[in-house]
This record gives sequence, structure tokens and C-alpha cells, in this order.
Amino acid sequence: MPGMGSPLRAAALLALVVLSVLLALLVGSVRQFGASVAHFPDATARGAEEELAALRRALTSQLRQRRGEILPLLVPGGEGEEEDGEGEDPGLWREIRLGSRRAQLGEMGCDALVDMRALEVLGSGYTKLVVKVNLAGGQPVALKLVNEQGIDMGKCVEDFKDPRGCRELVSYKLKKEMVLLQRLKHPNVIQLKGHCAGGGGGGGGGGGEGVTVILEQGNPLQMLQLLQTPWEDRFRVCLDLARLLHFLSRSPLGSVALLDFQPRQFVTVSGSLKLTDLDDASAAETACRTHADCTLRFPHRNFSVACSDRGVCDGLNEKRNIYNAYRYFFTYLLPHQAPAGLTHLVDHIMNSTGELKADINQTLEAFEHILLLYKSGLHLENLPPSVIRDYTPVRGMSTSGDVEYRCWPSYSQRGCVLSVHSAREAAHICNSHSQCGSFTLSGRKTWTGRLLASFRSSFAHLVPDGTSDVYVKKSKAAEASGA
Repeated sequence: MPGMGSPLRAAALLALVVLSVLLALLVGSVRQFGASVAHFPDATARGAEEELAALRRALTSQLRQRRGEILPLLVPGGEGEEEDGEGEDPGLWREIRLGSRRAQLGEMGCDALVDMRALEVLGSGYTKLVVKVNLAGGQPVALKLVNEQGIDMGKCVEDFKDPRGCRELVSYKLKKEMVLLQRLKHPNVIQLKGHCAGGGGGGGGGGGEGVTVILEQGNPLQMLQLLQTPWEDRFRVCLDLARLLHFLSRSPLGSVALLDFQPRQFVTVSGSLKLTDLDDASAAETACRTHADCTLRFPHRNFSVACSDRGVCDGLNEKRNIYNAYRYFFTYLLPHQAPAGLTHLVDHIMNSTGELKADINQTLEAFEHILLLYKSGLHLENLPPSVIRDYTPVRGMSTSGDVEYRCWPSYSQRGCVLSVHSAREAAHICNSHSQCGSFTLSGRKTWTGRLLASFRSSFAHLVPDGTSDVYVKKSKAAEASGA
């Protein structure tokens, strides 16, 4: 059957590539399993069979429980747990298990992984391994698969003596994440490109219980590195986060809480922040009987909401997300080096989110207002128009033989490159730098549309450049002409 050749070949190649990354891990798992069953000859054959049967029943119960966690996330109407898929959307359940709708959705499948090239391991955790690969055509993607040496897999094998069943159990986190990615599509959620189900997709081959999720590739969020970037880029991360939390507060699944809210759950793609780990997301508000059940507890603060007549803590998920955004992101990224004309608005966001005095609608409105002012330059109204008169513009030219100086934070490590709304703002910045003698505006722009300006102490001569204008401080120009 020629139709089956490509997926089978892809699955085999996927197993080989993953094995190249996980060979030692897989060997360790096999040895662990062998050691775990070595004691059975000491027991009677009947006792061993009874123990294995009991373990199988316990594992089956765990599998049903994990599946039950996924069913409410499917297309509305699914509550059943029978193996034939009664009570839920059987088509979507087959998509989770076998990828039956992949071609219809235009998603990648096992055949897309043929001849791929593994580059590096991007991360590993209790459950999952993330591998950076290039597909045959050179397209970069990230693969998520079961971490055979992870804590979840190791504990399961120790408890149930069934590597295959454990791989299926651990795979449910990947399946849940895949469903969430399908239901929670948003510019600030990592894009699901497809998956390879069964036949080695679980990171070790053997059986249809495995799944490999194919995602767009992002760069892990490095907070220390981000702290050294210009304010504009740090503001972008916070704005993207506010937009994401606004979406999650009213998603197709209802209000979604990110229970494991850490910078490591996010990546950047072309500068945009994207949530990449959703397996610990909760799409249900906390149930309650009294108001005391609706308390958010953080290391240094507690917050409460009322228990509604429906017996749920309405708004608790939203408040949890907002405060976590404040303590993990806004606190570090937003206030430092904010433009002078925007500091009062930034302070308002910090106070309202740190005290949970604003909902996500008000928080996002505050961010969007800052963005509008920053892009339009309205926050610069207090700059005197005369500041630009200290400079002589030279149109259609750039500098050569520049004598550069460094400033921080800069878009270039080799000099002082900052974003400006106009030549007037650039002149104001140049005046504030004692060593600045000129600046150049080129056609390069930031994500907000602001211009990139290069500041220099002096220059040797000008060269034609139709995309650039040079502004020379008149006092420096006089010195150059006199020399």
C-alpha cells in the first residue's frame, strides 16, 4: 500500500533521530524496567500474575482519569469515556490519537518529518523533551515528545512495571496540550503545526501510544538578557502578555488560568512573546462553598473574591494571571528607563496590577494607551521645538569613518543606537549625551514604527546615502570646518 509508505518511513526516521538524542536515556529506561521485574521469580507465579493484574487495573484507572481531563476541552458536547468515543466528538478524539483530520486541516504529519535533521535539545522536564530540528526543506520547528528519562516516566514505570502503558499515560500531557493549542489559537500562543501519532512518535518507538507534537520554533525567554534590552522591547513583552491574558479571560474554553506561570513557559518568535507550555492550564474556575474558599495566596500577598451563587470563584483565574504577570514580568521589565512622558502611566499600571485594583480589560486599555502615545510621539509634547535648531541637517547622506561611543541600552553593541520618534527627539537625546556631536536617521525602524538613530561623537566625512539623513551639531560642524 503506497499510501502507508511515507508515514511509516517518517516514523522510522523520527525514531532514529530521537534515538540519537535519547539513546542513553532509553537504555536507562530498559535497564530500570528489567531491574524492576527481576524480583518476581521470588514470588509464586500466581502471586506475580495477581500483582501484575492489579497494577494493570490501577494504570487503566489512571489512563481513564487523564482522558477525562481532556474530554471537557474538546468541542462542546463531550463527557463520555467509552473507548468507542460515545458522548464526545469522535472525529476530534481520533485527531488526538491518530491524526485523522490532519490532511483536512493542512497540518504537518509524520511524512513532514522525513529526512529532518535534529540540531539540539531545547529543554527537558519531568514529562517532556523539546528538540530543535530542521525539516527536509530547511524549515525550523520544535518537537515535543515524552522524556523517557523524565521523573514522570520513571515513577510510572516504577509503580506500574509497564513502559508502554506509562508512555501512553505520560503522553496524555502532550495530547492535552495539543487540544489546548487547537482551541486557544492566538498571536501570543505558540502555533501548532501538526503532530505525528504512533509508530515511534512517543520518543522510543513501539506501539501507537506515543505522540510527537510539531510546533513553530521560538527562542527561550531569557530574563537576564531581556533586562539589558531597550525599554521599547521590554514594553513589547509586557504588552503581548496583557493581550494574551485578555484573550485567556474570555477564551473559547472560558476563563483559563496558567497554574505554572513562569518565564520558562514562554518563548519569543521574531520579538513577539508566545506561550509555549499549556499542559498546566486550567479552564475551570475554582469551586467554592464560602467566600473563604476564594482566596489567592502568594508568598507576600493574599487576595480574595466572592463565592458566586453558582458555587464558583468568579474572576479568580483572571486575578491569578494578572498578579503573576505583575510579579514575574511587569516588576522587572516595565518601569526601568521608561520614557519620562510615560512614567506616570507606567506607575499606574504597576500600582493597579500589584494591588489587583484593575481587571484585565482596564489593564490592556492602559497598555494600549501607552502604545498609542509612544508611537504617535504625543508623550514628547513638552520637548522644545527649538532643540533641533542646534543641528545642521545633511539630507541623503550618511557618515563614514565615524568615531562612535557606546550607550546603554543600545540596539547595537558597537555603538549608540536608540529608537526615536523624530529628529527632534534625537536632538534632545544627543544634547543629553556630553560626547554626542551628530546623529544619523536611516530608514530602519523598530516594531512600533519608530526610527533608529545612530549617535556619534564626530565623523571624518559624509558619503551619499539616499535612505539616511545626518544631523551635525553646529558647534561640532564649526570645529570641523575650522580644522
